[in-house]
Amino acid sequence: MHENSTATIDSLPAATARFDTKVVVVLNDDLLPWQELNVTAFLMSAIATSAPDLTGEPYRDRDGNQYLAMLRQPVLVMSAGSDLLAAVRQKALGRGIPTAVYTRELFSTSHDEANRAAVADVPADSLNLVGIALRGPRNVVDRIVKGARMHE
Repeated sequence: MHENSTATIDSLPAATARFDTKVVVVLNDDLLPWQELNVTAFLMSAIATSAPDLTGEPYRDRDGNQYLAMLRQPVLVMSAGSDLLAAVRQKALGRGIPTAVYTRELFSTSHDEANRAAVADVPADSLNLVGIALRGPRNVVDRIVKGARMHE
């Protein structure tokens, strides 16, 4: 999408394949651009490694160079305020939907063990969420993220 585009879910081109599941990243609407990219990358790494069949085959160009495989299905990136992010987390966990979280504290940690410790130190309802990613049945995910808007 070009930065001047004003796309909504309904105006996006139809994909040739219809997936039973949906992957959504919801970002806190107060993040800086570098934070949005960082959070999205980390959350998508969790989604991509959450099941063995989520990625396709490696890519190859005409010259035979091979590139890493990517997720097989589209990813929607949305934004919401802190209260909606907390509600998304609670609904997703309540419905057993695989979920990844990124908290504000993770911006100041420097490695995986410290990241996990920063999340482990906080009760679930007090997590200072700046991003959440989930993958699940389309209709369930749509209900969980209701109220979030497409990221601009």
